[in-house]
Amino acid sequence: MPPSASAGETTDLALVATRYQRRAYQRAVLRDRPTAFLRNKRDQVTGQRGTITGSTGVTRLPNGARARTFNGTGAYMSFANRSAFSVPTTGVITVEYWMRPSRLQFTHEEGSGYVYVLGKGRPGGHEWYGRMYSRDNSENRPNRISGYAFNPEGGLGAGSYFQDPVKRGRWIHVALVINSNARSSAYPTGYTKIYKNGVLRDTDSLAGYNIRPEASSAPLRIGTGYLGSYFAGAVGHVAFYNRELPARRVAVHNRVMRRSLS
Repeated sequence: MPPSASAGETTDLALVATRYQRRAYQRAVLRDRPTAFLRNKRDQVTGQRGTITGSTGVTRLPNGARARTFNGTGAYMSFANRSAFSVPTTGVITVEYWMRPSRLQFTHEEGSGYVYVLGKGRPGGHEWYGRMYSRDNSENRPNRISGYAFNPEGGLGAGSYFQDPVKRGRWIHVALVINSNARSSAYPTGYTKIYKNGVLRDTDSLAGYNIRPEASSAPLRIGTGYLGSYFAGAVGHVAFYNRELPARRVAVHNRVMRRSLS
């Protein structure tokens, strides 16, 4: 029978495994040629650094990599405007991120009772946003998670969503697609899609509200949208692609991250 590992050897093996998991996810994302890959405060593609506003902290993703936490009362991280963050650059964008809510009822919400997890836009220059509803809201959408594309003036957006029971402290993998090039009789001006944990959950037409995305000078913000509401929880490993990321690759990214949970 082989000798058992000492406590120190066990710790060393755990550290090696953790580093492997971090690198495995990074390799999986970089293989798909993202235009930006925001790990904590730095873009791994260009070296661009984000700016922190308010009280944030650091936590760990399922693979041990760092993610940023937001207090839900004014904290956010921003990255200066870049074409990589805008739909009109190629007509298509995929935004992929990991989110872990620390509250199910938000204190700094807007509209019918929701917050923006991240997005790019400003009054008169709205583009797209990832949203989460509070458990109790006036539209009866308990903890719905969604993504929307808007015209510059805002108002009603075209979006896709999933609405499942949410548990505080549990990581959710989200991929939002906005594709204004893939036109058909069903989607005459393109569509939005949303994936949850590697599975496509919803597809909707941009034509419903006549959405034609336009780029603006607004920064990308994480933890808020345009400073009207604030997400309470963690967000990590935000990646952007200037094309529609294939469904099988979205599933691979989710699976690689979660291997460390098995």
